[in-house]
Amino acid sequence: MDGFCCSLPLWLIPALPAAGFVVLALVGARLPKRWAAVIGAGSVGLSAAVTPCAASCYLRHPPDGGVRIERLWTWIDVGTFDIGFSLALDALSLVMIFVVTFVGFLIHLYSTEYMADDPGFSRFFAYMNLFVAFMLMLVLADNLFLLYLGWEGVGLCSYLLIGFWYDDPENGRAARKAFVVTRVGDTAMAIALLLIFKHAGTLDIGQAMTWASDNWAVGSGLAVAVAFLLLGGAVGKSAQLPLQVWLPDAMAGPTPVSALIHAATMVTAGVYLIARTHAVFMLAPAAMTAVAVIGAATLLLAGCSALVQTDIKRVLAYSTISQIGYMFLGLGVGAWSAAIFHLMTHSFFKALLFLGAGAVIISLHHEQDIFKMGGLRDRLPTVFWTFLIGSASLAALPLVTAGFYSKDLILWYSWSTEYGSPWLWAAGTVGAFLTALYSFRLVFIVFFGDEKGHVERHPGLRILIPLVVLAVLSVIGGLVETPAMLGHVTLFSDLLDPVLPPAESTVPGHQTEHLLQAVVAAITLVGVFLAFLFYVRRPSIPAALRSSPLGARVCRFWLSGWGFDTLYDRILVRPFVDLARLLRLDPFDGISSTLGRVTAAGNSVLSRTQDGRIRTYVFGIGVGAVIAVTIVVFT
Repeated sequence: MDGFCCSLPLWLIPALPAAGFVVLALVGARLPKRWAAVIGAGSVGLSAAVTPCAASCYLRHPPDGGVRIERLWTWIDVGTFDIGFSLALDALSLVMIFVVTFVGFLIHLYSTEYMADDPGFSRFFAYMNLFVAFMLMLVLADNLFLLYLGWEGVGLCSYLLIGFWYDDPENGRAARKAFVVTRVGDTAMAIALLLIFKHAGTLDIGQAMTWASDNWAVGSGLAVAVAFLLLGGAVGKSAQLPLQVWLPDAMAGPTPVSALIHAATMVTAGVYLIARTHAVFMLAPAAMTAVAVIGAATLLLAGCSALVQTDIKRVLAYSTISQIGYMFLGLGVGAWSAAIFHLMTHSFFKALLFLGAGAVIISLHHEQDIFKMGGLRDRLPTVFWTFLIGSASLAALPLVTAGFYSKDLILWYSWSTEYGSPWLWAAGTVGAFLTALYSFRLVFIVFFGDEKGHVERHPGLRILIPLVVLAVLSVIGGLVETPAMLGHVTLFSDLLDPVLPPAESTVPGHQTEHLLQAVVAAITLVGVFLAFLFYVRRPSIPAALRSSPLGARVCRFWLSGWGFDTLYDRILVRPFVDLARLLRLDPFDGISSTLGRVTAAGNSVLSRTQDGRIRTYVFGIGVGAVIAVTIVVFT
């Protein structure tokens, strides 16, 4: 079996979903839905089956240097510029492909039932397959050029999937918004790659990072510039301040799309990029501080916005922005493995929550307003218990959830590393309180109280099985890395240590760590209790707060995402539109407009000669013959 696993090529992992896309794009519209589902979900399932084989071979027979390289062909060879279409498997990419393929497969399986009645069924799976293929290419890329191809690929697929129901203009607007906003960050990233190539002379990730470490001093201008430009790319893809505005509107897509974007693919790409290029960031302390501050600020702002949302998917969208903020906080304080650990556990519980929300939405005939739900714990028991587990893991309920172990590790290092500070820890701790409050606000409003909506449809096995599997992972997924007081298991960080530098605590002993863990656990439990008090026992309290003049203004401000859309509309969109209107009067435009009108007129005249009437063609042939004979006679 081991020999069989080692004989499987690495390129199969992204190639299988890519092949599924090709088949569905070419013949999917003519296939029965059953076969479209088999190809769509099955291709990702096969990729998920190959991943453990690749992991087994990698762990049993570690390659030289800890990286398995598979060069498929030479992509670009111009002078000294040699770019191969090459894949690389190390511990970091191994974790990422596990998350993408396994969670991606569960989302695809869920989608076969969720999207069963949609007329664009095969088109949906074609886009989803392509999305997974590009994400796998991104995390397996051996060079920054191929990584950038995958990076832009997931951006394209996000546009297609967010605007999947394009009949509604609002969905198209949300898709364009996501595409345009992320392009801002992508432009910064492209400039960073050009700078790396100009100075390092290569885009090979390993070689470029080694060159940077050997040739750039800590704090050098080039290192700082490249790090901040890479951070710009990460901020755009991972929806962090100030480019977070696209993610809440991305809820316009089908719920499985939201699960895939928020849990396993696109928003984690920025976290992966910073971790993969950590050598550059460690040469730029200012950029490290910026990563941590952006993460801390984002998790607080998004947590406040999640508290007042009424759309179940938008609550989870702001929650994703907040949890990615925790990952950025971990990266910024040098806790590289802890950030990737939270990325993994987050993929479990956030996919679970989105899929659980989708089950509620279709059960209530596509209702998404949480205040039109209620009392569903008895009508949808499996959905309730799995959603409760996901919410508990999101809130980092102490000891019993995966989210506790990963978030606790980030909070500890935000206090104890040389890049950390009590202020960053305090921001993360307040964020933990907000997370517990909005997570269980969602649970208590949707599943407790009086039933306000009629359950028209009960989810089947293809929806329930992914929920149960993800619920189990949301409980046990954190046991691969536990704190000192709980056995000090370090399997996850030991796996990543050859790729990512281990975090170094500057606080001796474990007393401070235990004290801080107790404080965070207590604050989390207080958040859960207040959610119970406000939304089960005394719902009049939040109602009174919302109805007060100050409370109403704060709620509107948070509901709007802190006014960022309005700000960007006033300082960017409107001036651009006004300038475009002004330039419309440019006299040079008249030249091109005149050429266009002349061309259109010529086309109109010539098109009349092709009206399908035989007598017109005979007349034209006759006139042409007369002209030809006349020319011959008189010349």
